[in-house]
Amino acid sequence: MRKFLVVLDDTKECLNAMRFATLRAAHTGGGVQVISIIPPEEFQHWMGVADIMRQEARDRIEAHFEVFAKWMRDKHGVDPELVIREGEPVTEILAQVKADPEIGILVLGAGAESADPGPLVTQMSRSSGSLPIPITIVPGGMSKERLEEVA
Repeated sequence: MRKFLVVLDDTKECLNAMRFATLRAAHTGGGVQVISIIPPEEFQHWMGVADIMRQEARDRIEAHFEVFAKWMRDKHGVDPELVIREGEPVTEILAQVKADPEIGILVLGAGAESADPGPLVTQMSRSSGSLPIPITIVPGGMSKERLEEVA
């Protein structure tokens, strides 16, 4: 089954990327894999404190994921899977794409607040020529109705 890989983070544009990936998966019989990356700088503390912070970050990600997962299952019949990785976002996304051959498309949300699409879109776009899969960039300011039309 072809999977749409979508990044779960704390940005507003994440919502549109999640919607698009879910709608495309529902329309094509695909799946959705949600990846969330914990940056390494969050754990520059003593070992015991770092372990607690790491678990708190994982708990926060899992709770955030469950909100999206419930919507995907209830509204669109898509049962997503969650992958949590630690490290630099671009490196970890590329590692996940290599680790799972069923991933067919990376879906990213572009920021709507300024002309800058956001650091992740910028970095992934620079690497797009050497990626093994295509990238779909979903405008963060696109309405839900328009998103449903194009998906």
